[in-house]
Amino acid sequence: MNPKDFKPNDLDSVATGSRSTRREWLQRTMAAAAFLPQVFPGGPGGWGGRGRGPMRPRRTVDPSKIPAYKYRILPVGRFAELQKEYDAAKNNAQLGRQKMYLDQIASLNFKVPADFPSAKSVVVVAAYSKNMYSNFKLEGTAHRILIPFQYYTDDYNSDRLKAIVQKEIIKTPGRRVMDISSQIPLKLLAARSGLGRYARNSLVFVDGMGSYNVLYAFLTDHPFTEDHWTNLEILEECNHCHACVRTCPTRCINRWNYSTNIDKCLTLYNENPGEFPNYFLGSMHHALMGCMQCKAPCPANEGIAELSGNLEDVSEEETRKILQGAPDDALLKSLQRKLRQFRPTASREQFPILKRNLSVLIRT
Repeated sequence: MNPKDFKPNDLDSVATGSRSTRREWLQRTMAAAAFLPQVFPGGPGGWGGRGRGPMRPRRTVDPSKIPAYKYRILPVGRFAELQKEYDAAKNNAQLGRQKMYLDQIASLNFKVPADFPSAKSVVVVAAYSKNMYSNFKLEGTAHRILIPFQYYTDDYNSDRLKAIVQKEIIKTPGRRVMDISSQIPLKLLAARSGLGRYARNSLVFVDGMGSYNVLYAFLTDHPFTEDHWTNLEILEECNHCHACVRTCPTRCINRWNYSTNIDKCLTLYNENPGEFPNYFLGSMHHALMGCMQCKAPCPANEGIAELSGNLEDVSEEETRKILQGAPDDALLKSLQRKLRQFRPTASREQFPILKRNLSVLIRT
């Protein structure tokens, strides 16, 4: 099936009470991948393919060639259709059944905010970001801990991108710009605008930066003439690659279709408070938050996944306080600076997430 021919509205014609054809089944799963929370040149002997030939070296990428950001534009008149797609996905349980996750996304919608009735367009932006590492010192050992790209504040953050939208994209003084990134289903917006394509692991891939992108959406009253609306597309390379399926620690990526069982995803649990499920092994944990196992070996991220940077070291005294779960104002302020506003350092209420996640990475 050519993914460019697929329209999620085709799902309406599939009878829910009867046995679906293979084509109908694939259509359902392709639609689901566009909504789930953020390659693969394979083939014989290639990265991620089914072949058993010798593996070639990973290519390198010049960081200066990676775009800092890319964007696309849609009129807000498209919101009604996007909302219909999103509601259909929720009603068909394509977004999963885990209450914790459903509660997280319950407020997301494609509606113009009541305090911005004059909004005309939405600018969806993908900003490139790389992984970072920080040394957490304990008992004379520096534990090098991965902090994935989406969990710290990068140079291209909301404030900077908002200014770019105003000055470099709109270019008309006096236009209002509002960041609605936390209010809207970003992956569907990015996929429908043609900014990115989604893959077997339900992540959005943007040309030039792979899946190492952070999505933003900015509403504006500027009446752009552009409308980048497009059909949902998947990466062609996924048709002959299962690298992400093999490396997913919880086996939440489906080998036979383009869907992910978010209810089993490691990221869902280490982003939220509470105990980890008893089927999570200690060896599955590898980052201070999130999971990079389906991104790192992905051939579409080749050369990009290898790029990383370093944050400030966390001192032995600070590491001990984290593991003891004893935050004070000075510790929180220091960690917010060193870890660039890493979310669990924002307050005492979220601090237990940091303690739990670090504890499974530094086993004392």
